[in-house]
Formats: sequence, C-alpha cells, structure tokens
Amino acid sequence: MVDSGTTRYLAYLNWIFNPLHGLGTSAVYDLLATTSAGEHGFYLNLGYWNGAETMVEASDALAMLVAEAGGMGPGDVVLDCGFGFGDQDLLWAQRARPDRIIGLNITGSQVERARQRVAEAGLDDLIDLREGSATAMPIEDGSIDLVVSLESAFHYRTREDFFREAFRVLRPGGRLVTADILPLPPAAELAARLRQRLSWWLVASKFVIPKQNAYGLPEYRRRLAAAGFEVTQLRSIRGAVYAPLHRFIAAHPERLERLHPVARIPARMALRRSPDNVYAGLDYVLASARKR
Repeated sequence: MVDSGTTRYLAYLNWIFNPLHGLGTSAVYDLLATTSAGEHGFYLNLGYWNGAETMVEASDALAMLVAEAGGMGPGDVVLDCGFGFGDQDLLWAQRARPDRIIGLNITGSQVERARQRVAEAGLDDLIDLREGSATAMPIEDGSIDLVVSLESAFHYRTREDFFREAFRVLRPGGRLVTADILPLPPAAELAARLRQRLSWWLVASKFVIPKQNAYGLPEYRRRLAAAGFEVTQLRSIRGAVYAPLHRFIAAHPERLERLHPVARIPARMALRRSPDNVYAGLDYVLASARKR
C-alpha cells in the first residue's frame, strides 16, 4: 500500500512532467511548504533587483515598492491578499507602520506558519492573518484604506472579481496596489512569438493562471477602470525582476537546496535555458489605483 507522502510526491512529479496535469493553487503552494530560496525568511516573491544583491534584499525591495506605490503609512488599515508566509506584513509593520494589517490567504499551511511567525514577533495586535479568498472577501464594505496583492492576483478566479471585491471593501479614496504577472504583447517575428507562447503556457499551466487572466497592460487598465478605479500607475518592471533573478540563482545554485526536492526540478531545468527564453512571454507590472 502506498502511503500518503509517496502519493503526494508522485502527484508532484506528475505535475512537473505531465503537460496535461495541473495542481490547484493551494496544492502548488503546499508543495513549497515552508521553504524558499532566500537566505532567511520564507519570501516567495521574485524580488525587485534594482541594486539588490541578495534574494532577501530583492524581496524586501519589491514589498517596499508596493507599499510606497500605495502610500502605506500610519493611520492605514491594510488588506494584504495572498500574504504567503507573512514576510511582507512583518516588514511593513516595522517600516511603514500602518495601524493594522489584515491578511487573506487560501493556503492553510501558509496561514498557520505565518500566524506563528507573527506571534513570535509579538505583533498579534497589529497583524491579523486569516484563511479566506480574495474574490469573496470576508471583509466589511468601506472598511479598508489600502488593498495590496503582491504576486498573487494572477491566480485569482478571476482577477476581475478581485478588483470588484477590492473596490467594495475600500473606503472612498482608498487605494489598490498589485505586483502582477501578465503576458507580453505578441512579438512581430514568428519565432519570437512562439517562444512567448511557450513561455506563457508553461508558467500559466503549472502555476495556475486562469485563461481569463491572460491579458496585457491595456486590458488591465480597462478592467481596473470598469471596476470603478482611477488608475494612477501602471508600468512594467520586468527588467528588474526576471533576468537578474535568473542570473542570481545561476550564480548561487545552493539557494535551490532550500526548496522542496520536487520544486528543485523545474528550477534547475529553467537555469539551463537563457532567461530571454524562460521569461519570453512574461511581463511583470506594478499597478496602483484609487477608488473614485
């Protein structure tokens, strides 16, 4: 009889090598368990590599870029959707000092570990992390000053539902900030366009990006506006994300030892390829908007 651990391991291998097999969002992040490739902490974001020299510096920089884009500070009640293991919430509590941070996350293993970390830091009164959905928020209307989604909105079914829920829970004048992954516009040259499609398909199929979320910057702006938001910033930062991360991991392959053994397989496969091919179809955007 095969035990549950072996069954789960075989399911993960099937996820990697079977192009027709996917996992749910929670299952993907359960695979990552309490690991990351960072030097310490449990960050899962790709980082903002504008001068950063380590993964934690880059991950901190991305979290602070999101906070600054939203004007996070004292007096704010912040809603963090898809908080991972809570690294950014702990960072924001120390540096941005909002009045309160509420977190929503659908992956139970992450919620449990993040709550432990908040308790260990003595920040239970400031940071309230909950298991819940960003597309059906258990949050009162008009009770939030700033909604953030750091590298998670591409998972939501759908991103538009998230925009509508964010608009509902925000106070008048409240802000929304996302760091998000989108497909790039199709290249003019056929070979480049095929590389883009393969790159996007691999990421979208294995990391649970619904087809409804596969649109670029102009449509992103339109859907934010349709939800009632005034878009204040929408820009690509992909040049400070994908290629420098790829170069860092290639120079420090020992970082992959912190990942689940199964998660190391696609990471090592990606390192054998040029970042221009691995990320050919992926944009990375920073968006900020205000509730009218």
